[in-house]
Amino acid sequence: MQIAPSGNYRWRIVTLLFIATTINYIDRQVLSFTMTDELFRKDMLGLGPADALTPEAIDRFKVDYGEVDAAFKLAYALGFLFIGWLIDKIGTKRGFSLGILIWSVAGVATSFVGSMTTLKMARALLGFGESANFPSAVKTVAEWFPRRERSFASGLFNAGTNVGIILTALLVPYLITHYGWRSSFFITGILGFGLFVFWWFTYSSPRTNRKVSHDELAYIQSDSGDTTALKVSWGKLLGFKQTWAFAIGKFLSDPIWWFYMSWLPDFFNSNEALDRKLDLKSFGIPFLIIYVVSDAGSVFFGWLTTQLMHRGWSANRARKTTMLICALCVVPIFTAAQTSSLTIAIGLISLATAAHQGWSANMYTFASDLFPRSAVASVTGIGGMFGAVGGILLAYWSGRIITNFGYLPLFVIASCSYLLALAIIHLILPKLEPVPAEEIEEVRV
Repeated sequence: MQIAPSGNYRWRIVTLLFIATTINYIDRQVLSFTMTDELFRKDMLGLGPADALTPEAIDRFKVDYGEVDAAFKLAYALGFLFIGWLIDKIGTKRGFSLGILIWSVAGVATSFVGSMTTLKMARALLGFGESANFPSAVKTVAEWFPRRERSFASGLFNAGTNVGIILTALLVPYLITHYGWRSSFFITGILGFGLFVFWWFTYSSPRTNRKVSHDELAYIQSDSGDTTALKVSWGKLLGFKQTWAFAIGKFLSDPIWWFYMSWLPDFFNSNEALDRKLDLKSFGIPFLIIYVVSDAGSVFFGWLTTQLMHRGWSANRARKTTMLICALCVVPIFTAAQTSSLTIAIGLISLATAAHQGWSANMYTFASDLFPRSAVASVTGIGGMFGAVGGILLAYWSGRIITNFGYLPLFVIASCSYLLALAIIHLILPKLEPVPAEEIEEVRV
């Protein structure tokens, strides 16, 4: 096994991806906290400030909010297919730059909406732009890291999702209570324009980056022979069982994470079973706890797989063992909807979100482990599209389920999804074997 070189510029690239993912999630997460604001609900329902917000109006708002969330995910799904293809075609730097600009414009535009209809339009544009983040990040990790370090690197940049949510939970309630709900979208939206400048003037591939030593470049490319630029059609990629294993894993697990992001503030704000409820003034500490633990899960489970592989475990055994541990950690979450203790609910949700992030860090490595680097963004885009389709279905029905049956059915779905996903992945791919190069139609570009 080759020893890692003294050069560490590749870890600076992970830091850049971490910052990008953090800002991506700040812009994505603003709505879930803002939706608990009474004035925001009235504005979106067309009510005046003095009008009563009746239980019937709140239920109508939650159903409409579910449809807004579904619109975001529909655009996100379509964006995944287009952006993944575009990134593989024009490169990570330019493709990600375009995505950052689109989602930043959408974030700022949301501060000017005045109804559920215009909110849907703004969130759809946001979803389309934000679909660039993970195909870009996964492809960047594939370009900058050898296979044995990718799960750890993915865990590090994926930890930005939790930091983004934490910062949103701390910043957005303050903005809303002091400056109104429109300020929350405007101020968070402009962060993306700074990210665009930072990314454009910082990022380059390892082969063209002058700060990468010859030793580090050799280490990065030590287990890859697929340096030729290739173009592989989506139809060709969908013909491989490896693509379907990745896509089904995303279809069953991604919607659960999005459910947490979209509905946890409302769960803590309105769940009748809890002995204490949270509001805009008290979200900060509980969400800080939940997503700090989630960050630890992202890094730990990514590190665990890397350590197991360093000890001689195969990628198949190491990744599936780690993913099984993650899946088992999520099972108890169904009791969060039944407990009266806010503390216990926070603990169960923290464990589940940490396990999801560990699962996700390992899922992201599937595409880079199983396909040539030049196809990684497209495969990630296909998987992300399937995850978004699952998210659309769950988002559309979430508001209706919550208003009629409460949160228990959704937490039951969450507790089962990961074990089901892992069982299907193992059935499709008993071994995580890369697609043989000769089976991929390769076209020089």
